[in-house]
Amino acid sequence: MEIQNPHDKFFKATFANVEVVKDFITHFLPSSIRKIIDVTSIQPQKDSFIDHDLQEYFSDLLFQTKIHNKLAYIYLLFEHKSYHDYYTSLQLLRYMVEIWETRRDNDKEDMLPIIMPVVLYHGKETWHAGTSFCNLLEGYKDFPPEIQKYVPDYEFFLYDVSDYEDKEVQLNVFLRIVLMVFRDIRKNDIQVVLDTVYQSIEYLQQVQDQKTATQFLETLFYYVFRVNRRLTKKHYYDIINHAGNTYKEGSELAMTLAEIFRNEGMEEGLKKGKAEGKAALANTAIRLITKFVAPLSEDIKKKIHKQEISTLETMMEHIDELETIEDVKQYLK
Repeated sequence: MEIQNPHDKFFKATFANVEVVKDFITHFLPSSIRKIIDVTSIQPQKDSFIDHDLQEYFSDLLFQTKIHNKLAYIYLLFEHKSYHDYYTSLQLLRYMVEIWETRRDNDKEDMLPIIMPVVLYHGKETWHAGTSFCNLLEGYKDFPPEIQKYVPDYEFFLYDVSDYEDKEVQLNVFLRIVLMVFRDIRKNDIQVVLDTVYQSIEYLQQVQDQKTATQFLETLFYYVFRVNRRLTKKHYYDIINHAGNTYKEGSELAMTLAEIFRNEGMEEGLKKGKAEGKAALANTAIRLITKFVAPLSEDIKKKIHKQEISTLETMMEHIDELETIEDVKQYLK
């Protein structure tokens, strides 16, 4: 599945690690459930069952395991919309049917495995859409049991990351970081966001394989840079310098992270430019300059829209070098 947004990239980079999934199941599923799940048998499944039209909103991972000594699946669905989707249970049901049909067609089995759907949510509001399929069925609860028994129903397990508290528990480092970051990334208090990023950098020093840690740090930075629109240019370089001073490979890492920052505007701008034309590229340039340099007058905005694509690309490529509006004007013909 093509990863279309930074939420999916960060989620999959973390939860594709089986040890992270094991830790999540051990610490966050209800005790009555986790005690009958054989976490030692968990194996990732490569198939993805997210509908193509929904890839922008959802990311999923499927894991085979044993529940109550029977073959079963844990289906992790990461829901990252900032608003509620009341049809999550319907979408999940469709995915589960696809998994069952694939199992039937490939393995020619008469019996189908249990699937436990798990939804991780990190929207701005508390989840209030319910976790039962019957919530979507008009009048279901008013019907007598004699009717209800003919109607399909199920529940999914929902974990709202806003409930996560970073206590001193022996959590996998990557799981601890992803839950903290998902919880805090869009908070209004920018210092909370910065503290979480700094704490993540500190946690990554606990990872024995520092090559893996630095790779994850790059993914983390990509996510933070792309998602939080309130971080300023100074914030970015404070974070980069902190990471550079924390790790042995400080200077090399700082250069890598600075390159991610430098390319952020180019990647976003080129993608939009190819899809929507020069106007989209110009709008991206205006947004980035406003964020990293200073607010622009209407006159300068009009001049930016008149520039050639090559000029816009060059401007965004050097976005980290722009300090003042006068620096911006040097690019305008």
